[in-house]
Amino acid sequence: MKITNQVIGMKLILTIAAIALFSIANSSAQTLYKATNATVSFFSKTPIEDIDGKSETATTLVNIETKDIAFMIQNNSFKFPNKLMQEHFNEKYMESEKYPASSFRGNIQEDINLKAIGTYKVNVKGKLNIHGIIQERIITGTIIVNEGSIVLESDFKVKNSDHKIEIPSLVVTKIADELDVNVKAILFPKK
Repeated sequence: MKITNQVIGMKLILTIAAIALFSIANSSAQTLYKATNATVSFFSKTPIEDIDGKSETATTLVNIETKDIAFMIQNNSFKFPNKLMQEHFNEKYMESEKYPASSFRGNIQEDINLKAIGTYKVNVKGKLNIHGIIQERIITGTIIVNEGSIVLESDFKVKNSDHKIEIPSLVVTKIADELDVNVKAILFPKK
């Protein structure tokens, strides 16, 4: 019964994330920018071992009228220098079969014009969903509006404990509780 409820819960979370992406995507083409190859990487540094994973397949949407932003990434798309790290990440920590995707949906808090070329420091208030745990967050970043594209960049931290990602006591000295996360996306008008 527990597994069935978990599967139903995960399907509900994925459905909500898909609806969020669809609601942003339902905007007119002039206001919606999209990337399907955004880069998301994370780094864990400890005295014993460094761990870094990277994915280049995150879907990102920005509505320049409403200033809504959405990211969604398949957890099993992260690649590691070591195959064993990748296996442990998916099976033991992220439980990618149970929690296949991570997402963020938020709104830019500053009063900026995303139609005007320029570089903007922003705070995006929204909900970060990792490992089935949703956290309210304000994530800082930079938006660069160019002629015909928008670049999003952000560096922030995520605590494993905030998302109930359990680190076994045998390896707790090898994996930091707080990970450095880097996001970069180059978005183009959605056609």
